[in-house]
Order: sequence, then structure tokens, then C-alpha cells
Amino acid sequence: MVKTPTNTSEAVYQPTAELLRELVSHLRQSRTQLREEWARRIMEAKLLTAMSTEEIFAEATSVYDNYVEALETGTFEALQAYARNLSERIIPRGVETHEVIGIVLLLRDVLARSLFAKYQADSALLNRILDAYEPAADRITITVAVGFVQERERVIREQQEAIRVLSTPVLQVRERLLILPIIGVIDPQRARQLTEQLLRGIRTNRAKVVVIDITGVPVMDETVANHLVQTVEAARLLGATVIITGLSSEIAQTLVTIGVDLGKMHTVGDLQGGIEEAERALGYKVVLMGETGTGSVEV
Repeated sequence: MVKTPTNTSEAVYQPTAELLRELVSHLRQSRTQLREEWARRIMEAKLLTAMSTEEIFAEATSVYDNYVEALETGTFEALQAYARNLSERIIPRGVETHEVIGIVLLLRDVLARSLFAKYQADSALLNRILDAYEPAADRITITVAVGFVQERERVIREQQEAIRVLSTPVLQVRERLLILPIIGVIDPQRARQLTEQLLRGIRTNRAKVVVIDITGVPVMDETVANHLVQTVEAARLLGATVIITGLSSEIAQTLVTIGVDLGKMHTVGDLQGGIEEAERALGYKVVLMGETGTGSVEV
């Protein structure tokens, strides 16, 4: 006799214990056959192509066992943990989201077909079994898909952070002198990170002069321009002078148009001139040697 669910959640995710036991028993007894059929269909569908046949079969075994366990217990914590672990291992291999969703849907289909084959002579029982299986299978699919997407988003965030760090390196040229070459578009988030890195570099290296080169910055809007001014002011409060180099005519016109107080910004035409200005500020003297234009710096 089928138990009447006491609430909507139970009706969707908690089928009767009797039906669950029968369903799980069948899937465990047919484990070898169904697992092999699923792995074969994965390869026929050209999913997980970044993995070898042996790796696909090993992962298929683990996913199958976790899938059946989730059906049996009605809990998804272990499956969620496995989905995260699987994602950590296969995302670096280049596996895409649609592949993960695809293999789980294939497993759902393989198991459903086996249920049709087993219970086709008893349509009433088949319907009850499917009523027990399909909602749980749907939730399993969602659980695995969400776990993969969350892990992928985490990896993307880490990669974006690494790119931002690499794109705004604070370099120590000599004692008390830092250079911050900026390349590419500066958005508000990157501008904030730039300020944090620069101020950290000033404190760590006890810098007295900082050269910020923006030759590689194509455009600058009002928000970023004002943030740059604030960065100069923050550096000054830490005892460092900031020299801006590589200011294009377009950006200069933009700064004037939007009313940025250029009196607060020490600008020099190019990076070389900025470094020379910084060295003079630190008490160094540039001495040219010969006609080649090479030189050395003296204190």
C-alpha cells in the first residue's frame, strides 16, 4: 500500500520506503550492466572527450554509486560533496558544463529504460516506480549541475583575480622607488584593487616615490579618473610622491573636461622621464657615458 505523503516536499522527494527499496535493489543488482551501458553511451555521445576511456569508466562507477545512494537515503550531502570533488578534478581538464549535465541526463535515461524493461508487464507498478524515481532523479541532476557550475564560477573568479594581479604589478626599481605599469581598461573594481596593491607596496617597501605609467590605458572615465586622484592622495598620506606618466592627449582632455584637479597630480610625459624625475627626487644623479646615450646613476 502506498503511503500518503504528509506534505508537498515529501510527495516530491520522499517516495514510499517500499518503492525505494525495490528501486534501489534493482539498480544495485543491475549495477555492472547499467554502468557499462552508461559509459558506452557517454563515449558515443562524445562527452568527456578530455578524459580517457579508463577515466570515464572510473568516474561513471563513482557517479553511479553516489546516484543510487542518494536515491536510497533521500539525502544529497554526499552527492553534493562528490560533485564538488569531481568538478575540481575535471574542470582543469577542460570539461564543459553541458558535458556534465549531459552525462547525468544520460544516466537518468539509462536507468529509466531499465525500469521500463523490468516493469513493462505491470503498468500500474511501473507508474508508481516512475513516480518515485523521476522527482528524485531530477533533484540529483540539479544537485550535480549546480555543484559543477558553482565550482566553475569559483575557478573563473580565481583566474580573474590572478589576471588582475598580473595586470597591475607593483615593481621595485630600486630602494624606495616603485613602478606601477597599467595596461588595458580600468574599471572601478580594478581601480580599487590597483589602489590596494599600490598602498600595500608602499608600506612593504617603505617607498618614497611611485611612478604610475598609464601609457597602455586607452580610456578613462570620470569615476576612474577621480579614483586615480584619490590614490595619489592616499599615497601622499603614506609619505610617497606619485608621478603619473604616459598621459595621452585623449585622457588629458577627458580629465580637463570632467574637472579633475590636475594640481594634485605630478605628471611627466613618458616612463623614462618619470623614472629620471623619481631618481632626482630620491637624490640620485644620472650621468651619461659616451655618445651612445647609456648612463649610470650616482647618489
